[in-house]
Amino acid sequence: MPHDRKPLFDALTQMLGERFQLADDVRREHAKDVSHHAAQWPEAVAFPEGNKEVAAIVRCCSEHRCPIIPFGTGTAVEGGVVAIHGGVCIDLGRMNRILRISREDRDVTVEAGVTRFQLNDHLRDTSTNLYLPVDPGADASLGGMAATCASGSAAVRYGTMRDNVLGLTAVLADGRIIHTGSRARKSSAGYDLTRLLVGSEGTLGIITGVTLRLTNRPAAVSAAVCDFPGIRPAVDAVIEVMSAGIPMARIELLDDVQMGAVNRYSNLDYRVAPTLFFEFHGSPTGVVEQAEAVGAIVGKHGGGEFQWATEDEDRDRLWQARHDAYYASLALREGGVGYVTDVCIPVSQLAHCINQAKEHLRSTKIPAPLFGHVGDGNFHVVFSIDPDSPEELAEVQQLSRKITADALEAGGTCSGEHGIGIGKLNELEREQGEAIHVMRAIKTALDPLNIMNPGKVLKM
Repeated sequence: MPHDRKPLFDALTQMLGERFQLADDVRREHAKDVSHHAAQWPEAVAFPEGNKEVAAIVRCCSEHRCPIIPFGTGTAVEGGVVAIHGGVCIDLGRMNRILRISREDRDVTVEAGVTRFQLNDHLRDTSTNLYLPVDPGADASLGGMAATCASGSAAVRYGTMRDNVLGLTAVLADGRIIHTGSRARKSSAGYDLTRLLVGSEGTLGIITGVTLRLTNRPAAVSAAVCDFPGIRPAVDAVIEVMSAGIPMARIELLDDVQMGAVNRYSNLDYRVAPTLFFEFHGSPTGVVEQAEAVGAIVGKHGGGEFQWATEDEDRDRLWQARHDAYYASLALREGGVGYVTDVCIPVSQLAHCINQAKEHLRSTKIPAPLFGHVGDGNFHVVFSIDPDSPEELAEVQQLSRKITADALEAGGTCSGEHGIGIGKLNELEREQGEAIHVMRAIKTALDPLNIMNPGKVLKM
């Protein structure tokens, strides 16, 4: 260990015993997320089991000016857990208790290490008919999902974590434990600290507990798939569906490159063309009416055969291509790692920005399928790059900057759901302009020593 860390590490060892680890294998496991960002090991990993232990760890680290990196499941894609300045990683995985459920109020309070599968399985097993609809794909921890303001394919109907978090418990940089928000469905009481912390990626405090809004499970679900002759008619169909007020649960777009990739990866036989995947939630008659209404709209825009299904097995078959999209993208080259863009724009600008992105991609030979949650204007390009090629990394970074610049020009954002981490620091500054100084002032006020996940979100 670094010599100047010995007093701190001795204190943390005395506090936590074997739950404070300096072992190489433990540090290696906490050195990166699932992104292309290079692993950088923390100096040590702590495994607290409650708020008071997190607060005590933070106070010790503050006293010794040691960086702190919160860790959930390591499933994010912007390097938010990479220990770029060393320090102590705080793994919240052992704080995984479901503390309270209210069926009447449709809310739940959990510790930060509870994962979304764990919560939804528990809700199903206890026959509450409730669930958390926010679906980022991975079985992420709920504290991590709040920290990155995760969303996913169901956001078009159910919103992001920012829309579903009612309150938080967090430990600030000086070790204070605070509780924000309430279980009330609305409030005009003071500054909204809950939404300040949601999306802050551990740079303002460590989220240790979350109170979440829950949703009734739909009585019926149906799904549909339809291919199109091009991106423009597919997106025009989406715009008309949204304008018609049809209550969509999910609308996903996969371009022709992505469809070819999933056909190979999952042994499917979809037509290699831009394709929309739809999901409808409601009553048994309602989902049929919604599917029929959408089928009529996609037909007007040149859509091909409109396949739809209500049975679980049939829906899973229709949706398999979308579920496999990310790993199918990586499989386009042996040993490839993912570099993912994440822009979100007004839906009216979607076709224009996707077509611009496709024009930019003509210049590269790197596999670059495109897919997105087009119901809310969010799309991704997944570059499968050689992890040992700095030239490829530089090339896709340049392409990503072009795609982001187009999104900002169209009134959009550089990150719809993945966060900033270490991957989008410059893009955030371009997007926020003078407001970036206000963000830095907030960071300085809450973390004057800059120990809370330093180097992420903001350049300080």
